[in-house]
Amino acid sequence: MLKNSRVFRRFLTSYLIILIIPSIAGYMSYRTSIEVTQSVSIENSVTQLEKAQEILEQRMAEVAGFTRQLGLNRELNVLMNENPGADKTNVYGIWQVMTDNMAFTQINDFLQNFYIYLKNYNVVLTQGTAYFRPEHFYLDSRYNDVTFEEWKKNILDKTHNSEITPLGDFTYKKTPQSKVITYMQSLPLGTYSSTSPAVVVVIIDEKIIANLLSGLIERYGGWTHISDAEGHTISEKGIDDKAIAKLSADSHFDKGKVSQFYGDDLVITTRSKTNGWVYRAGIPKASLMENANKIKYISWLVTGVALLIGLLAGLVLSYRNSVPINRLLSVMKDQFGKEEIVGRNEYDFLQGNIAKIITNNKRLETELNRQFPLIRDAFLKRLIAGEFQTRDETTAAASQADTGLNLNTGYVGILQIQGYSGMDSVEILNELSAARLILKQVLLDFGSHIQMTDLGADRIVTLFTISDGEAGKTLERNEIAAILEKLMQYIFYEYKITITAALGEPFSSVMEVSRSFEQARQALEYAVYVNKKGILWFSDSQMESATYYYPIDMELRLISTIRVGDIDEAKRIVLSIITQNTENRELSVEMKHQLIGELKGTLLKLLDQKAFLESTIFENVKNRIIGIQENEAIELIKREIDGIMEALCGIITSKKNDVHLKTVEQINQYISEMYGDADLNLYRIAEQVERPEKYISQLFKEVTGTNLSDHLEKVRMDHAAALLSTNQYNVDEIALRVGYNSSHSFRRAFKRVWGVSPSSYRQSVD
Repeated sequence: MLKNSRVFRRFLTSYLIILIIPSIAGYMSYRTSIEVTQSVSIENSVTQLEKAQEILEQRMAEVAGFTRQLGLNRELNVLMNENPGADKTNVYGIWQVMTDNMAFTQINDFLQNFYIYLKNYNVVLTQGTAYFRPEHFYLDSRYNDVTFEEWKKNILDKTHNSEITPLGDFTYKKTPQSKVITYMQSLPLGTYSSTSPAVVVVIIDEKIIANLLSGLIERYGGWTHISDAEGHTISEKGIDDKAIAKLSADSHFDKGKVSQFYGDDLVITTRSKTNGWVYRAGIPKASLMENANKIKYISWLVTGVALLIGLLAGLVLSYRNSVPINRLLSVMKDQFGKEEIVGRNEYDFLQGNIAKIITNNKRLETELNRQFPLIRDAFLKRLIAGEFQTRDETTAAASQADTGLNLNTGYVGILQIQGYSGMDSVEILNELSAARLILKQVLLDFGSHIQMTDLGADRIVTLFTISDGEAGKTLERNEIAAILEKLMQYIFYEYKITITAALGEPFSSVMEVSRSFEQARQALEYAVYVNKKGILWFSDSQMESATYYYPIDMELRLISTIRVGDIDEAKRIVLSIITQNTENRELSVEMKHQLIGELKGTLLKLLDQKAFLESTIFENVKNRIIGIQENEAIELIKREIDGIMEALCGIITSKKNDVHLKTVEQINQYISEMYGDADLNLYRIAEQVERPEKYISQLFKEVTGTNLSDHLEKVRMDHAAALLSTNQYNVDEIALRVGYNSSHSFRRAFKRVWGVSPSSYRQSVD
């Protein structure tokens, strides 16, 4: 029995060792999961803070852009340079400036409260009110700790250049006190004297700024704080200045770190490169580690249960596996010691479990093969997006996706299917999906070394590389161009699909794939911008930053032309502007966006006219103007602007239509009565309606779309066809009855209108 017990203990020891090894591995995996979860949570929080910072800086840039645009405002510049007398005030100009700037409050919520101070008039202009005495404005809107004299001296009578004051208490029209920051800019731009003709002051509520960072607090709780380069508070939520001062003064707190644990919080810090503002967010460690704690609790529970079950299983298995050996020993003793023979094969247990493992492995292999296309697609999307941090991580993911390609050299391209821009109906999307599948299949047929993934509904990202078996070979640019040209020809002639191809510079490392993709994306955007078809390489795209062409006199001409309803001239002016900026200049995308923004601004100015404000389609036209997207192709933008101008000119010309329609009705009535008169002509008709011949000819064409002479001929031929159907008169008599002295002329006119001779027509009717 003692020997049997020793064999049992040896088996049990082996099982315990086997049980401890995966437990150690599980513990390491648990620690790794905790660290990864914590790292991901911190990374997400940093990203969220950086996005909020980016949005805030963009809003502040829009505020600065707004002040620069005011500096270019013609009416405001006129007011600044006027010398008003005691009885001479440019009330209309002041009203016009107030009206022009009301729309800015709808574009950026940072511009909800701003005012303009004109020194020569000593007037404060707001969005809806003009204060001809600054004292009156101060009574409505003032800083609680600043006297009127201090406010006038430091803000109104001082020159400012994009200055921002720290957070301060502010009361607006007797509403509850709020905290604001103030952005100040003197006009005209570039003023360096001690005083300036005008000052633009934008009051930004701290609550609006704090809302940009509310996502962090709503998700985790905690606090946020923004300070300027000098340490003055811009916005704070969930924390006060005393706590921030204590944090900054603590030597254990490293101000240079992006993220660090301080007390019970994770403190995230970013600094703006543009204005030096410091953004901080404090996230409770307990909230941040909530997911990690769940993993921790589940891991300990699973590990404890597994150890307990493993120990019990070890006892059972040790006993079961020791039994055959003990029996074998008994047999040996029986053979040599004359003992009873008892036998059982210990490998029965192993045989059954190995068979099960093999079956499960085959099932898993089949499932992996079925999932390979999805894995490859997900890998390619992450690769071009630059989500992989290290080469080893990328190599491991590529091996898992089994791409079979050498990703250390090649090109990234984007293929865009043409003809579907701006269309999103179900039928169009189905057709586009079919076209995309056809294009991908043709790409596979053209080259096995091409990998691809979808990029939106009408774009495909392609990786042109070489296979692993061709290591050392390089893929030349002309080879790719030949493949693409062949592809374009084939897919157009076979399926009538037109594509544009944009390619980035070659990548020489797997970590450069995202860079090549970004270059391809920029090249495609440039191709859309200049309406280029075919193949475009990034190196061939010329993204120059020339200023756009849109002088003030051209804008005034466009406004005047639309006001009189001359749509053709308006389109010619817009075409001239587009031509000047696309054929004679190479605009950058940013300059193109600004040009389109100026054109939208011109159209919005026109809507302030009474004729448009009273129109039933005012809101529709306004929404169309606002809805113009600057990143669309220039041809699509021009088409939309032309449509908007047609609507505006239609409003102007609609008032003329009643008179025009009455004139056309007179003409039709007179022709229907006098068509049988052979002497009926344009002069007789013009005499009847008391209008010039040229006028009625042009008017009839514009209203009906038909020339007046063609209409008269059509009326005569309709009556002739009716008479031919009766068999009451011969052809010569019908010709006289419908106004033709010559039967030959009548026959030619009848065949021209009906396509057959009068005799053939009569026979077909019979």
